[in-house]
Amino acid sequence: MKNLGIVGLIGRFKPLHNGGALMLENICKRSNHVIIGLGSSNKYNLRNPFTAQESKEMIDAFLSTKYSNYSFVFIPDYAHIPKYKNGEKWKQEIIKKFGKLDYFISGNEYVIKLLSDNYKVIHPVSLIPVEQQIILRATRVRYEIALENNWKKLVPKKVVGYLEKGLIQRFIRQFGLETIAKLSKNHYFSNENVIEEKMHTQEV
Repeated sequence: MKNLGIVGLIGRFKPLHNGGALMLENICKRSNHVIIGLGSSNKYNLRNPFTAQESKEMIDAFLSTKYSNYSFVFIPDYAHIPKYKNGEKWKQEIIKKFGKLDYFISGNEYVIKLLSDNYKVIHPVSLIPVEQQIILRATRVRYEIALENNWKKLVPKKVVGYLEKGLIQRFIRQFGLETIAKLSKNHYFSNENVIEEKMHTQEV
């Protein structure tokens, strides 16, 4: 039942995991068209160890076998530049690239705070049947990859195949030890609050 019209959403998808895949499926199923914003598209670092183009290809590997009613826009971060740290330039980039929407879909408190004056924002959890909902963060997936542990059960099979074409070893080589060191001090199941989310946007 397509009752959402044209919708937008933004995520980093680094990597696309089972929770993100489930969200995209349900949104595509209920929308006429979905504009997927690939966030932090100008960053390649510990929290963004895959490029925005690679995130796009992961999503395509999974979603294109099921749906075609979606497109992509690349959304860079600006908050690491002092004069743009209030998020206003990022907000204007969103409005410019997404245009008019029936809904913007986000569970990120900081994004909701910035965009609620311009878009009708709905939480993605409200679009997923309760019995299907998955609590999973990409942080956990990256941690399991760094440990060379059971990460494959956390992402769609199509994404496993994509990642195994060299990206897993690149990630482990470049970011594996740092990922383990950073995340061993934190609980990777916990959600970040608005302040933490805003601080992440200011990272180089």
